[in-house]
Order: sequence, then C-alpha cells, then structure tokens
Amino acid sequence: MALSSRTRIFAAIGAVIVIAAAASIGLIMFQPGTAPGDESIELTLLENAGVMIEAMGLRIYVDPYDLPDNQSDLPADAILVTHPHGDHYDYSSIELIETDDTVFIFPENMTTEINRHDAIGVTPGDQVQVGDINITAFYMYTWSPPGYEDIPAGHPEEANWTSYIIDVDGFTIFHAGDSKNLPEYAQLTGAIDVAMLPLGPGCQTMAEVEVVDALDVINPDYFVPIHFQGDDNEDFCTVYQGLINQRTNCEILELAHFESYTFEIDGGT
Repeated sequence: MALSSRTRIFAAIGAVIVIAAAASIGLIMFQPGTAPGDESIELTLLENAGVMIEAMGLRIYVDPYDLPDNQSDLPADAILVTHPHGDHYDYSSIELIETDDTVFIFPENMTTEINRHDAIGVTPGDQVQVGDINITAFYMYTWSPPGYEDIPAGHPEEANWTSYIIDVDGFTIFHAGDSKNLPEYAQLTGAIDVAMLPLGPGCQTMAEVEVVDALDVINPDYFVPIHFQGDDNEDFCTVYQGLINQRTNCEILELAHFESYTFEIDGGT
C-alpha cells in the first residue's frame, strides 16, 4: 500500500517517545540481516500471538510460540517478547530460530530471560533500531475483571510489560500482546498502518466489542486478529465485521495460523 499521512504523523510521535526514554536506553542500533531485502513487507501469523515479519532484509519474530521444527529454516534477526507468560515466551521455539547474531528485545523486568539471552531490556517508550527498522516498546497491561477487583490482574500495569510498534520505512505495525483497550491507545490514533490485536479470552485480553472499541481509537488501515484458538477468528469476524465497517475504515485481514500477507510499500498491495 502507499504510505499514508498517518505514518508521517507517527514519526513525530516516535520522536517524542524516544526523547522521553533517552535517559534510560537511548537509541540502540544493530545491523543484522538474513531475510531477502525488497520493497515489500511480509507478515506471517504464527500460533497464538506469534508473528513473523520480513522486511528490509530482516526477519523479526514477535512472541514466537509452538513453532514446528522446520521453522529453523527461517532464523531470526530479532526476537521480541511482550511478557513472560508461557504462550508468549516459549524457550523451545526461541531455540529453533535463534542464531549467534539474533537481537533479543524483552520487557526490562524479565531479568532471568534477559540474562539467559543477553537481551535488551525495555520499558514503554524505549526505542531500539535493528538495521533499518525502528522498534518502539509501548504499553501492555490488563486489569481485574469487573466485580472481581480483589483478584490481581494477569498483566499488571506496574510490570511495565510491552507491546511493540515496528516501523519499516514509515509503515507502522502494532503488536498489542495481551492487553485491554488502553487509554494510551489515544497516542496511536491515525499513526498505525497494521494493528494486531488479541481476541481473548476476555479475562486476559481485550475481547469482543472491546476489540472494535480499540480499533475505533487506533484507526489503522488494516486489522489482523491474533491470540485466538481454532475458528475463533472466523467467529469474531462473522459477528463484528459489520460493526467494524460501520465504526472504522480499516480492512480486516483474517489470516489462519502460518498464513502470510504481503504489503508493497512502494504503492499498492
């Protein structure tokens, strides 16, 4: 697709974020590269919330989980993890795709895992430059179910776990991890090209109409459902596609696990 004005707006937002984070991490730069380079971005949906993004000669994984053995044929230049729960940080999957040059980006409080992988620890607002791709850590948390405030949130705000914004030459991809429809999403309005949001379960992530509400705030060009089992994505789209079309201008990309979609960033998809 052609780069929209929303991507230029995000550049200004990103500049503010990195200035605020400079004291803690600054802008860290790496230059790996194994994936073929071209003018396209290929997004492959993996199991659960896992995603593989290939662009600018790089292959980036977010929350790789339950990968098949042959995934080792597609080694990672960078691995991003949103939080330490076992369906997002899966050590056996990471072993399959890591190399001596893989860059690891984890939330700062995942100290054990950071030490294990010699990873970069980030908190919301921090930026890491991997080759020509800019990665910004953003907010990711949930709260106790209504009426059950005595039950601790599964993803507490104070943990500073992270979603990620992946900026490929101004084309922005947002991976929400396990999150509710957060007030901080107002910072992203009109700045995201592809939003990957979880479908549930509602006690652990946003779900049902919450997803529509989040899309209404973020206003991306494309929505890719993640964090679903079986046919849950098809069921969600059957129920909510009309409401999404009514309230937003985004296109739903209903991908099955291990299905890919290619964005052409020099004009057209």
